[in-house]
Amino acid sequence: MRYRRYRLTLITSASLVSIIFYFFLFTPPTTPMPLIQPSPPFCPQSDFQNDVLVVLRTGATEILEKLPVHFETVLGCVPDYVIYSDMEEDIEGHHTYDVLDQVNGTLKNTVPEFELYNRLHVGGREGLEYHTVFGSGPDGALENPGWKLDKWKFLPMVDRALQRKPGAKWFVFIEADTYMVWQNMLEYLSKFDDRLPYYIGKQMQIGGVIFAHGGSGFALSNTAMKKVTDYWKGHQEEFDHYTQDQWAGDMILGKALKDVGIELFWGFPHLQGDSISTLDWNVSNIDRQPWCFAPITFHHATKSEFNMMWQFEQEWYRQHPEGDALRFRDVFKGLLYHHLQTKRANWDSISTEIKYSDESLGKLSDEERSRLSPVQQQAPSSFEKCQAACESRPACIQFSYTPGKCFTSKELRLGYAAESQCIEYSSVAGKCVDSGVKEKANDATHQEGNVVQSGWIMKRVSSYMQELDQPCDSIAGNGWVT
Repeated sequence: MRYRRYRLTLITSASLVSIIFYFFLFTPPTTPMPLIQPSPPFCPQSDFQNDVLVVLRTGATEILEKLPVHFETVLGCVPDYVIYSDMEEDIEGHHTYDVLDQVNGTLKNTVPEFELYNRLHVGGREGLEYHTVFGSGPDGALENPGWKLDKWKFLPMVDRALQRKPGAKWFVFIEADTYMVWQNMLEYLSKFDDRLPYYIGKQMQIGGVIFAHGGSGFALSNTAMKKVTDYWKGHQEEFDHYTQDQWAGDMILGKALKDVGIELFWGFPHLQGDSISTLDWNVSNIDRQPWCFAPITFHHATKSEFNMMWQFEQEWYRQHPEGDALRFRDVFKGLLYHHLQTKRANWDSISTEIKYSDESLGKLSDEERSRLSPVQQQAPSSFEKCQAACESRPACIQFSYTPGKCFTSKELRLGYAAESQCIEYSSVAGKCVDSGVKEKANDATHQEGNVVQSGWIMKRVSSYMQELDQPCDSIAGNGWVT
């Protein structure tokens, strides 16, 4: 299926500021400021996109940081979307709805997770304490009350979305840090019959429930939406008790869908739980590798990753107005490859497969140490020795070094700037950490090189990409998961 594209008038504030700054510096004061005609983005044009409602789920503890970039990027092309949160408010002219306002009042007054909710509705945003504005999720701030409250949103969210657009053929659910390739989402959904009860997502499992990971995004057909909401309304008290005992709202929704006989359609690798920086670009899951497939979502995307991906996506579509769908390999080659270097300072490539450190080597017995090659024994001593340790292993493709520690990996990742690594990818967390060893500011030994440095074996990266490209030319390797 191919889509024609039209232009919408939209420009990011960053682009506008850059242009104004240029004319301020280089235009004589007597010269009138010329009118700026922004270059609008390419957006899909089809009747089908009007049959899709995009639902973005978020919360008051993260919304100010994570939501605005959506308006500057992907949502600028989405004709119909709704934002559900735990507090009704306006963010940069966009209305967000309280998806929990119809939850049983007894629950709100007795269940601990609703303490934050009640505080928000008494004192507003000003009632938030600093410690509530943390990142969320099992890998971030487990004690974030906003994340604990989130599990109560899923079933009401599905019901409210159906009420909002009962005639929609598809409902797409994403989170505030989910980047969505809208063109590919439309292309993908068009391949399914919306009259059937489809539940499409990236598979996860808790206990006996296989469900779609919320952060990776998922889609429900109209038929599936109706079946699960009707069932939930008839068993609401039962699900209230069930939700109290669980921690993952996406699993709770998956349980309700399973109860009505709707099994998850596994949409991997189109839907991803990692960002473009943290993704292993050759990750294999259920015998599928992403490289030849079309990306639809990336999770844990930062604002800078949103902007990077959006600008790349726009340029790619300008160069391929009627071409094939954007694929993972296009993103890696066109956006990320030029960031890989033989040596990159203050950069963490997330090379975590094998670790050599002074501490771990010091704990080895003489016999255990003798089993290591001289190159491996010297790996923690310098960046160059760490590089040599990687090169000594044929499968190793990247490495990172900080004084006394060497990490190597056969997985290909971009990583991120060392000084910007923060818990749950959130600067709001207030828990940004340096990946390397940092001395006190007044210590003469403190040097810029005392943070993590990374490198890639570039010849191997080139060979790696050629190897991954081979199946992309076959019909089987170049398709969609349907």
